[in-house]
Amino acid sequence: MSEALDDLLDLLDLERIEVDIFRGQSRPTLVPRVFGGQVAAQALVAAGRTVPADRYAHSLHAYFLVAGDPGAPIVYRVDRIRDGRSFTTRRVVAIQHGQPIFHLSCSFQVYEEGLDHQAPMPPAPDPESLPSAPEALPRYAEAVGGPAVVRKLLEAREAVDLRYVDPPPYATAGQPREPRSQVWFRTNGKLAGDDPLLHVCLATYVSDMTLLDSVLLAHGRGGWVTGDIVGASLDHAMWFHRPFRADEWLLYDQESPSSSGGRGLGQARIYTQDGRLAISVIQEGLMRVPRER
Repeated sequence: MSEALDDLLDLLDLERIEVDIFRGQSRPTLVPRVFGGQVAAQALVAAGRTVPADRYAHSLHAYFLVAGDPGAPIVYRVDRIRDGRSFTTRRVVAIQHGQPIFHLSCSFQVYEEGLDHQAPMPPAPDPESLPSAPEALPRYAEAVGGPAVVRKLLEAREAVDLRYVDPPPYATAGQPREPRSQVWFRTNGKLAGDDPLLHVCLATYVSDMTLLDSVLLAHGRGGWVTGDIVGASLDHAMWFHRPFRADEWLLYDQESPSSSGGRGLGQARIYTQDGRLAISVIQEGLMRVPRER
């Protein structure tokens, strides 16, 4: 297991400070705010720690309210909305400096058999045939602002092995493309144990990294690293369909059906390497074109 993955697991191991109240820390990011995937994953950890072990996360719905301060702890307050015979519902509010910055509703279910069908996995190259981030990112140093930015990008994603099928938005800025993007990802190291909640929380963490890329591609924008878009996650929803491991390759197949009103919508499906549909994801983000000075 890599040191970066160890650090990420520590980040998700929240401190319990009272019944149903937890505290988490943050890690440095490229922008002066807490990474949205981190807050969502930590909030899901907090909720999961109040749920019986035989119930598995099947959905979450979240709103990002205020940019988080990466220099301050985040307190997560869990409300036990319902404990039914099959389903458990939780609400989590993330608080910094006395103000809510994030809101999560999530649901857990006892495993049961039922009807089963899925959308087929789309074609995608073998992940091992694609360059890793340390191999690919230096090629785009000029596009993203130089080697120093490349180093920061690599550090920010060091816990995850994330490989683009096609060039990322910042590699083709100025050239509109089809609003579709595919990446393969897995943790940068094997995980001990089979705790389903950990794998779900790690996938939640990664899900916020690239989902709005397809919006950028439609308009030939490079994104936050090139400065031609000002953006942030607004809301995020995930449905967990089938078991998976976050330390095994997962295909993140993403597209954008719409952007308007300063917002862009991304939707995606996440498949295991053997073709099982594991997760569905939808996110809307703020997408503003900077005003010329």
